[in-house]
Amino acid sequence: MNCSGKDLYSEATVHMAFHDAIDTVTFSDEASEVYLAPGWIDIQVNGFAAVDYNNPATPQEEIGRSVGVLLSTGVTRFYPTVITGPPDAMAGALRNLASARESLPVGAAMDGFHVEGPHISAEDGPRGAHPRHWVRKPDLDEYARWQEATGGRIRIVTLAPEWPEAVRYIERITRDGVVAAIGHTQATAAQIADAVSAGATLSTHLGNGAHSVMRRHPNYIWDQLAEDRLMADFIVDGIHLDAAFLKVALRAKTLERAVLVTDAAPPAAAAPGRYYIGEQAVDLSEDQRVTLAGQDRLAGSALRMDRGIENLVRLAGLSLGDAVRLATVNAAKAGKVPGRSGGLTPGDRADLVQFRWDGGRIEVTGVWISGRRVYSI
Repeated sequence: MNCSGKDLYSEATVHMAFHDAIDTVTFSDEASEVYLAPGWIDIQVNGFAAVDYNNPATPQEEIGRSVGVLLSTGVTRFYPTVITGPPDAMAGALRNLASARESLPVGAAMDGFHVEGPHISAEDGPRGAHPRHWVRKPDLDEYARWQEATGGRIRIVTLAPEWPEAVRYIERITRDGVVAAIGHTQATAAQIADAVSAGATLSTHLGNGAHSVMRRHPNYIWDQLAEDRLMADFIVDGIHLDAAFLKVALRAKTLERAVLVTDAAPPAAAAPGRYYIGEQAVDLSEDQRVTLAGQDRLAGSALRMDRGIENLVRLAGLSLGDAVRLATVNAAKAGKVPGRSGGLTPGDRADLVQFRWDGGRIEVTGVWISGRRVYSI
């Protein structure tokens, strides 16, 4: 990376806020110091700053504006996420996002794409906020259309393993290097095990997209927590998961297999009010809950990645370094983000975030993508 000392080290002391991949760095608890870390990675973003990534007609300049706001939160790579909807609309949204990726100055931040659904459970609870009438079985022809629309940049597909076609589907997409993620499911232990044996490696927002009442054990949450071959991502906004579940889930997965995601919806970083995710209206309340319009069913989050890292420290008791790991090295591994699996090691992409940390609050002060400064204050 070619940056001047003035650009990177404008404060008296800079600490490297990551470890394991570079385990010689340390932390300071002193206030007002600046930390430098690998840029955050978010593998599930449905929209941001009042911009809907699920609408094929979303103007590309609006997508660019939303990416600019996302960069200001410390995110340097992310996967725009398209959820369950009409086949043509899903392919159209992916094509629109892929075009934006190629044309926008900040398009490189959209490193790949995540398709969440439509091959999920149709039952209330596991289906979450996805529209029931567009839920459908796994279809490799449809998967091929998604890849065509994005120039082969589908990186994650979230599906429910209970579909009879799921094992063959997982085997096929993982041969392409795509991450098969388990989510919005009511699968049995045997079905989850079969999916993992077929190549599934991730649980999508584990603990959510589930029945509000279920048998205490066994159930599909415990089965995924217990499966050591699965990484799991978590929405740490203080709304989707309470502190007790989060702590237990992180202990079960360990810090090696846990990932921070936002599952951000269009209302994230926007004012309270009504917005749309595809064809569905959602409301953002004053207390930052995103719900289906007129209902209490959660429909994504208003979480920013910098606040998610803060919440991991506050709610789960993680160190700053461990919290950053869940948003960087682990996210890169779970989503197969190229050039980022080592944090910051020789040969990796120079995606950096500089931020102040006062022990409870992050203030992002600079962001670089592949060595190019894209945000500063």
